[in-house]
Amino acid sequence: MSASRRPAQFDLFTGALEEAPVSSRRRTQPLGPAPVPDDLRVLGEQLPQGVYLGTSSWTFPGWTGLVYDHEASTTQLAKEGLGAYAHHPVLRTVGIDRTFYAPVPATAFADYAQQVPDGFRFLVKAHEACTLARFPVHERYGAHRGQVNDRFLQAAYAVDHVVGPFMEGLGDKAGPLVFQFPPQDPASLGGPARFVERLYAFFSALPRGPLYAVEVRNEELLTEGFAQALADTGVSPVLAVWAHMPPVARQAKLTRAFESRAVVVRWMLPPNLGYEEARARYAPFNRLVDEDVGTRDVLARVCMAAVRRERPVFVTINNKAEGSAPLSAIRLAQRVVSHKEEGGQRSVAHAT
Repeated sequence: MSASRRPAQFDLFTGALEEAPVSSRRRTQPLGPAPVPDDLRVLGEQLPQGVYLGTSSWTFPGWTGLVYDHEASTTQLAKEGLGAYAHHPVLRTVGIDRTFYAPVPATAFADYAQQVPDGFRFLVKAHEACTLARFPVHERYGAHRGQVNDRFLQAAYAVDHVVGPFMEGLGDKAGPLVFQFPPQDPASLGGPARFVERLYAFFSALPRGPLYAVEVRNEELLTEGFAQALADTGVSPVLAVWAHMPPVARQAKLTRAFESRAVVVRWMLPPNLGYEEARARYAPFNRLVDEDVGTRDVLARVCMAAVRRERPVFVTINNKAEGSAPLSAIRLAQRVVSHKEEGGQRSVAHAT
């Protein structure tokens, strides 16, 4: 079977589905950044310092011409795409999601750090073993399916397998280390009050220095105790643009987001679509399909509120938010710059 007719296969480096290579020339040609129009270069220069916009990953062949100079497989993008991505004038951060499914060594983080400029920062998701009270009933969990997770909020495990490699490998290029708590029965967490106690103890036992952040997917966990525990331990809440969470402005108020060390936002899905529905509708992620002007404006105001308070702000965007994460980042950057020029007079609350 010829190379052009080989079936798709899973790329072991990223877990993504790799399409068969289109030609040997494309398979071996070094990957570079897409040409930068003058207006995009100027936009990057105008975007305030401390505003880190980026995407959830960088391994999407559909970004040819937007981020990359020619078509490439997901394997080549996984190995070479980060350096090209980091040359984009607006993209100053990127999410590393593979760490949610398994820890990676410090050497892997160091390899990432070597590929980006000094001002670039990484948003890294902590291993899910830290944040699952009970393993889901899913085949990928094998014998642990449905079982209580002994490593849930276990500081010793997090220090050795998550925090240590993160700090050692990324150094100054480390951005937020996000502990994402997937939707789960609050009873399995011991209820909201007990969850707060365990969260406080966990972060109190972790090394000082890294920018820790917490993302919850259960609205009932956004209590005053939750906000106080994060404040007392110096941990930033994550403002999650996700269908089953309150509007961003309300999340910011409930969690005191603008009082934290940094403002962290993850823009993931539109309110009316699930993950697989959005993937099918938006692939290959090379254009904006369903523009969400309202969310974009709110996030621009969040960014400017952080700038006024001299807090760094990190916003990572999923392709499933509007159809193409790089284009969403550009449009968001335009709104931030527009608000900057207007003086950012209106508050985040007024945006809802």
